[in-house]
Amino acid sequence: MKKSKFLFGFVFLLVSCGGVKDSAQSVVLPVADSSVTSTDIDTSTSNPALLGTMVIKPQFDYANAFSEGLALVQVGDQYGFIDKFGKMVIAPQFWNAYGFSEGLAAVQYGGQSGFIDKSGKMVFNREFHSVAGFSEGLASVQYPGGLDFIDKSGKMVFSRQFDASYPFSEGLAAVSVGGQSGFIDKSGKMVIAPQFRNAYKFSDGLAVVQVGEWNYFIDKSGKMVFNRQFQVAGGFSEGLAPVFVDGQSGFIDKSGKMVIIPQFDFAGSFGDGLAPVFVGDKWGYIDKAGKMVITPQFDAAYEFSEGLAAVRVGDKWGYISK
Repeated sequence: MKKSKFLFGFVFLLVSCGGVKDSAQSVVLPVADSSVTSTDIDTSTSNPALLGTMVIKPQFDYANAFSEGLALVQVGDQYGFIDKFGKMVIAPQFWNAYGFSEGLAAVQYGGQSGFIDKSGKMVFNREFHSVAGFSEGLASVQYPGGLDFIDKSGKMVFSRQFDASYPFSEGLAAVSVGGQSGFIDKSGKMVIAPQFRNAYKFSDGLAVVQVGEWNYFIDKSGKMVFNRQFQVAGGFSEGLAPVFVDGQSGFIDKSGKMVIIPQFDFAGSFGDGLAPVFVGDKWGYIDKAGKMVITPQFDAAYEFSEGLAAVRVGDKWGYISK
């Protein structure tokens, strides 16, 4: 049990960084479904003024953060999308999918990959091996021979022989070449040479990179900042970044100063002013002063987004309000 909690916390930090990974996360197609409706919301405690209130009761096999008003959820072995009332607006029928970004969601279904709009309509699809979501007007699509970056019309902007990539953030994208990671600009030019074991997206002007077994922060010139290393580190969000030091998680500011001392078993990124933290065997939420504002009570928890956060109770996921 303890090991599974460790893995969730570790993966949570990596996801909050936005690491380079294989982009074969996809799946989806349209079709509205009312299998989950507003009657599935726990309306007896749905007052948004109550911090931590469960407003969409635990019922999903997996749930992701809200993005552009919709959230990716899993029912059985298929994925669909719900709105903030808990209503299923794009039915579960896909192997996997990314959340919506810039009005489109990357999807894969029936061995094909493509992009849908918020009505569930397929905008375009090709013989892609896999696809990733749009960010800053571009999305990476993978073929057996390499990666293309396309615009929102589906037109190829540039093609490179990368092993993997991550969506653009602040004008740069982390890419992997021959087992090493670096960064490209929006013309496809390598601006920070592949030299890291792993690289994660830029946020607030800084990115986490892994060298050997340690994590560091770099600026956009590729220079390491803070002159210190961390066992695990998450990307900056709302001015703070979670870091793992001597078996405990805390938060640093952009000067590298530890502003919330390491005291949690694990910690995720801040969203809507709160961050999920793991204490003992449950997840709760702290504010930027480090104060616990939602008591640890969840078996898994993600950051708040658009006023809601996905949490797991037992083996089912639901959503709490801020």
